[in-house]
Amino acid sequence: MKALRIPVVAAAAIVLVFAACSPKSSSKAAKSGDRSAPQSSSAAPVERPPVITAATDEISPGIPFLSWDTEGGGKAATNLLRAGNAVRVQFLEGRGAWTDAKVVERRHGSDANIVFRKLEAGQARLEWRIETVDKLDLAVYDLDAAPVPPGSLRLIFPFDPKVTSTTVLPAEWLDDGTFRLPAVLNAPDWGPMLLAESKGRPIVGRLEGSRAEKVVDLILEFPDVASDRPVALTLTPLLLPPPAGLSDDSLPLWLAARRGWLNALQPCARWGEQDKPFSAPPGILGNNVISDPASVSIWFYADQAFFMPEIAPGISVMPLVRRTIDYWLDKRMRHDPAGRLTGEITGYWDYGDFLDAEASPLIAAWDYVESTGDLDWLRRRIELLERVANFLASRDVDKDGLVEATQPGTPNALQQPNRSDAWWDALNCGHKDGYTNALIYRAWRSLADLEAKLGRREQAASYARFADRLKEVYAKVLFNRESGWLAWWKDRDGALHDYASPTLNGLAIEYGLVETDLARTILFNLWQKMTQAGFKRFDLGVPPMLVPVHRSDYLQPNCLGLPQREDGTDTLGYYMNGGITAGHVLHFLMAHYVIGDQDMVDRADMVLRAMLERQGRGGFQNGVRDATFEGIDWTTWDGKPSGYEGYLADSFRFLQAVLMREPGIRARLYRPIGVGPQQ
Repeated sequence: MKALRIPVVAAAAIVLVFAACSPKSSSKAAKSGDRSAPQSSSAAPVERPPVITAATDEISPGIPFLSWDTEGGGKAATNLLRAGNAVRVQFLEGRGAWTDAKVVERRHGSDANIVFRKLEAGQARLEWRIETVDKLDLAVYDLDAAPVPPGSLRLIFPFDPKVTSTTVLPAEWLDDGTFRLPAVLNAPDWGPMLLAESKGRPIVGRLEGSRAEKVVDLILEFPDVASDRPVALTLTPLLLPPPAGLSDDSLPLWLAARRGWLNALQPCARWGEQDKPFSAPPGILGNNVISDPASVSIWFYADQAFFMPEIAPGISVMPLVRRTIDYWLDKRMRHDPAGRLTGEITGYWDYGDFLDAEASPLIAAWDYVESTGDLDWLRRRIELLERVANFLASRDVDKDGLVEATQPGTPNALQQPNRSDAWWDALNCGHKDGYTNALIYRAWRSLADLEAKLGRREQAASYARFADRLKEVYAKVLFNRESGWLAWWKDRDGALHDYASPTLNGLAIEYGLVETDLARTILFNLWQKMTQAGFKRFDLGVPPMLVPVHRSDYLQPNCLGLPQREDGTDTLGYYMNGGITAGHVLHFLMAHYVIGDQDMVDRADMVLRAMLERQGRGGFQNGVRDATFEGIDWTTWDGKPSGYEGYLADSFRFLQAVLMREPGIRARLYRPIGVGPQQ
């Protein structure tokens, strides 16, 4: 493991202490809080102390209001818990049912921020001491002075994902789907909190939810509790430090980004029928806490984790990356009719024929091994990784160096229930597709580097040759001389499908697939096209394409954003017909930073700063929606919702630009593809 800078843990905390005890004296109760609309939080780099709100009332069995703002803004006025619910203690009855402990007495402490609750949980009597500002105490004892048996008590945090997609990033996630403390509890746009047991006692954690009902429950099961064996939980604001190598000039940008940095990492709660594709196992990185894991997105999360693997003392996010890669390699790789593994990985649900489903875990595997130095894992996984890479190589059906999709990419070819070859699954991209081939190039380079780490020179040379051949022909096949930039894909009939894409061209330039002089020309032409198209809302990011997608190049006969007019003008800005999703703006920004000309850097900085200011207000998510055109995970060009998730972890990848605008930092990630600090 490389040397790491440990995050700063703020002084303010909420502490929950469980212990056998005698009754305490009473005083004034803590004030209750009401649910309110989210409030704006400035992206300006102003250091303010974190704010924590935990309030009780005279009715609830526990804490009905819990919130915080790690940057000291107004977010703490909005309850993170579901209405009508509370953080509460439950006990296990004889029939195996979990039941809320009954409140038998309410008392007040000597301070306005301290209250006590005496609870009855079967034969146990529990004393709950709740203290805000510095700590929240909870003490437990049994009337007969016998220890409360392990696993018979639990604490539930009933989070409301419609407010924000609160999830947990623990020190350890086990194969049985449980996790262990310490953990970072992240409420996106409210900030991360460190959840720990101060005496190191083993706490079993579970994350359970329902996509249909929009609920998330964080459950903590306790070991045995007695007078000499207390359980003390602390919930403390976490302020992530500037990553190593960040210059002083970039510090203001980091301060604007740090509260949102972990928003890109969303371990899923366990939801749905686990034997059905429409479900999620716990602790796999996905779209949001109650949405789908998708193999096409693993590399998004792995790149984010790469720059800050250790987020708190004893907590690294790289085991989550490894767990996610292993899930897709071991559980979701497809078999041929004879039952042999093919190397093809399911994209999501039961959908196949995605090319980035294979590129994604290869890139993520490099991120993991480069960050951790875990060669033992690599040795165990290398044969499966090779199988995945070889599947991609087998898809170069005409042997020109580019990998051909099974989808033809010809007009009107993409029909339900099929999907395209890429994350952009509602677009008709296929055959010689620029997006997936850029990722395949990086994937082969990454695997070549991993092979070299194991001393497997022949294999390393083989994957490097695949990458070299792809790079040699990439721009030649996709460059459109009429427009002056790369087309998104070339279909099976030889036609280019060109949508003036900042995303596609940015990705190709970022990965060094375009010669520097041509790259400058492409970016200049795209900026001219953007001006011509009238786009100015850079706080939203940049559209993935600057002209409408034709109906014949969209998923039919029904899909979000599907135009009714063939020219696509009637739904421009909705979902994948030019809708803006912030995460993919990263590649357009990075193209400018990689070129390195001051004018290019200034343009990228202008967009990045506008996006950071919006991110500081929570403008890239509006809670889990899962409803057509209600989510702001995608927006129109004037900022109207045009997505459906509401919360999409991918959106926050653009924050990587805060770090990668620094040549030395981006060189670490780009090492396998040979893109230096500047081209």
